Amino acid sequence: MPSAGTTPPAARRPVHEQTVPGFGTVRITPVDPDRDAPVIHRWVTQDRAAFWGMTRASVEDVRDVYAHMDALATHHAHLVHREGEPVALFQTYDPAEDRVALCYEVRPGDVGVHLLLAPASGSSEPDFTERLTTVLLIHLLADPDLRRIVAEPDARNEKAIARLLRTGFEPGPEVLLPAIDLPDVRLPAKRARLAFLRREAVPA
Repeated sequence: MPSAGTTPPAARRPVHEQTVPGFGTVRITPVDPDRDAPVIHRWVTQDRAAFWGMTRASVEDVRDVYAHMDALATHHAHLVHREGEPVALFQTYDPAEDRVALCYEVRPGDVGVHLLLAPASGSSEPDFTERLTTVLLIHLLADPDLRRIVAEPDARNEKAIARLLRTGFEPGPEVLLPAIDLPDVRLPAKRARLAFLRREAVPA
């Protein structure tokens, strides 16, 4: 049975679905903490996901994190599927209600994002990340109030930063996100590189 405060899986309809010729159908669906925790746990505990900060988490830890997020109106987690297979964890949030607000001047219309790609199941697929990112941008830009996308990857994560710059993000300053130690949320301090993508900079 779903935990208190969560929505039953049957009610978790996709927030975006798009068929991309030559790539497949991409579906973005809200995370169900009870159902999806084992999948997310497999991803975040791999060495490749060290910058996600959950390599030592248990399945229950992961469920608790996403159950807490599920109860928030300002932070949202989604699984991204291609042809029915989960391929990414995509999170959005209101920067004004996040610790990043202590590190830069939040503007109206800012939306924060986090993206974790699933481990490759075989050989790498050319342009996979770029095509998936395009679908995510189309989803985000469907909100007419969005003016700017904000990312804050770990400053050591050169691969993620390079991917953002290739997508059109402008590099921002390196900042120190403060630690958070609350009953429901515990996050260590993190040195991050801010990056910004203005709506008008996204190709039509």
